[in-house]
Amino acid sequence: MYFAFIAPIGGPFVTAYLPFLDALAQQAHTDGGWGYAPGQSPQLEPTCLGLLALSLEPERFTQPIERARSFLAHAARPDGSYRASIGRDEAVWPTSLVLFTRAALGESTTELRATAAFLLGLRGQVPPRAEAGELHDIDLMLTGWPWGEGNFSWVEPTCWATLALRRIGQGEHSRVQEGMRLLIDRAMDEGGINYGNRRVLGKLTEPIPGPTALTLLALQGNDHPRARASVPYLCKQLHTADLEHLCWGKLALDVVGDQPGVEEALRGLDDAIVAGAQQRADTPWLRTNNVRQALVALALGVEQRNFFRLPAESSAPDAIAPAPRARSASVTQRIGQWFRGLAVRAVTQLRNMPVQSAVHIARAGDYSDDLVSILHKQYEHYRDTVPLKDKRVVLKPNLVEYHRDKVINTNPRVVAAVIELCKREGASEVVVAEGPGHWRNAEFLVRESGLGDVLAQHGVPFVDLNHDEPVKTPNLGRLTGLDYLYLSKTIATSDVVISLPKLKTHHWAGATLSLKNLFGTLPGTCYGWPKNELHWRGIDNSIVDIALTRTPELAIVDAIVGMEGDGPLNGMARHVGALVMGHDLVAVDATCCRLMQLDADRIGYLVLGNQRKLGQLSAANIPQLGQPIDALAQPFETVAHLDALRVRRSA
Repeated sequence: MYFAFIAPIGGPFVTAYLPFLDALAQQAHTDGGWGYAPGQSPQLEPTCLGLLALSLEPERFTQPIERARSFLAHAARPDGSYRASIGRDEAVWPTSLVLFTRAALGESTTELRATAAFLLGLRGQVPPRAEAGELHDIDLMLTGWPWGEGNFSWVEPTCWATLALRRIGQGEHSRVQEGMRLLIDRAMDEGGINYGNRRVLGKLTEPIPGPTALTLLALQGNDHPRARASVPYLCKQLHTADLEHLCWGKLALDVVGDQPGVEEALRGLDDAIVAGAQQRADTPWLRTNNVRQALVALALGVEQRNFFRLPAESSAPDAIAPAPRARSASVTQRIGQWFRGLAVRAVTQLRNMPVQSAVHIARAGDYSDDLVSILHKQYEHYRDTVPLKDKRVVLKPNLVEYHRDKVINTNPRVVAAVIELCKREGASEVVVAEGPGHWRNAEFLVRESGLGDVLAQHGVPFVDLNHDEPVKTPNLGRLTGLDYLYLSKTIATSDVVISLPKLKTHHWAGATLSLKNLFGTLPGTCYGWPKNELHWRGIDNSIVDIALTRTPELAIVDAIVGMEGDGPLNGMARHVGALVMGHDLVAVDATCCRLMQLDADRIGYLVLGNQRKLGQLSAANIPQLGQPIDALAQPFETVAHLDALRVRRSA
């Protein structure tokens, strides 16, 4: 609707950003600032980007700008940090965005000193040496900035901190210099960067356009070969129709316009951005996204002003000293933690095993089979336990990364069949939701994987759980040591959650199935990308904590084609020809392990889940429906250090 004022493609773009600014202003929260989506409480990231965007025309948008500034002022903590009022307190990464925004809008270094001192005192942890095998080709001793306090350094928060501190004249500070070295260290020789790992188990990972653009902005003026190589990489990525990639690409390439190939890449890019914005507006499964709205305006407005272009490097009159870091729990807090732990233990003791632990295996030889009929026959065994009629149902597929030649994600045809099943059963609403751990850009994954076509066909919306409103929830597992978990609101308020994973091995957890799939129900805004805090607190511990806190009502595993070997990303396809359904997720995953001829009794989170009464693990306690396991079981390969999980069956 707000494209009516845009000049035709190919025409002048002097004020092409104005309709987007008007729409953004209309979405401003009455308390100031913006949420990620309409109706959400305001959050720091969309507010910072929205404030920068409206500041392209400050006289036109005086009121929303003043309210946004007021929101930021009220979000400031006494220690100079900025933390979401609705969200996880340890997630301090927006502090850098606020510092950069305030500096870009003209506030003095004196006004920003407390925030800069906090940021300079914030350091990522050095990973324990046990992780060196995974991160062997990067310098583990370099520390940048984490998504959350007490966590490791990652590319995006390091980019924002470096950019913000350079913006206020702290470019020569040792912390900033180390941050820039970390970014160079994490970048690929061929160009580009992802969130932090160059290699995993010896295999080279792939760069991502968004972090690459932010890295180029943070490294402005740096002539390192890896920085130079990232420019042609980003230019090549602009053939994608993804709006977020186009916008960040435009903002970054605008500041390196003198490098070869940039002028050609920028030619016609405004046309592509406007077309991408129109395409997004016409996509029925997407809701308005205030971050993308702001990025479009900022990208189209670079001729007016590119806020991300650093001024000529000059040092501040004096270096800012890092603020001391001391955040230990008070006696009152420790007493509160003890009582909450006592209450959780009491709840655990009273918990009963699931009343229905039967698992159904159905043959499904191909994705072109009548999957709806197959699922309908399976569901007859669970209708009384998990009724769908008049329920708000959230489907949680596994959507990690997209590679055209790999079977990483839940197949869209399986998701389509489950949507149809829910509609036939009379569900009042069906939503597909995911919060990928590897990519922030979930829209790109949904569109490229083919899931977007399914959503459009069935008229079902998609919710990006990474940017959904967080709901603070008592942690009913406490295996991670966390008192609370922050669930996405879509998951926390649903009547029925159906976990829809792909049958895969996992290079650390052994297998990734319906329980491991729950990592995507916690917002990345609270836990970062790739949700590393959940990993270093123990993958098994985190899985069980999440599952106990919000237990899905049903699991349906896409075992038509699985992945063996170096899963969840780099393994090989393995045809099994089955769909697996059950109400008890431990029982479902144990059954799937037996289909892969993995020893379920050695999968840590299944053992823990069974101990915490989450579900049944022993085959003797899991009634088998449909096809017998032996009819379809086959040995899945695992990576070398997990070979002990493999169970070889004699003929």
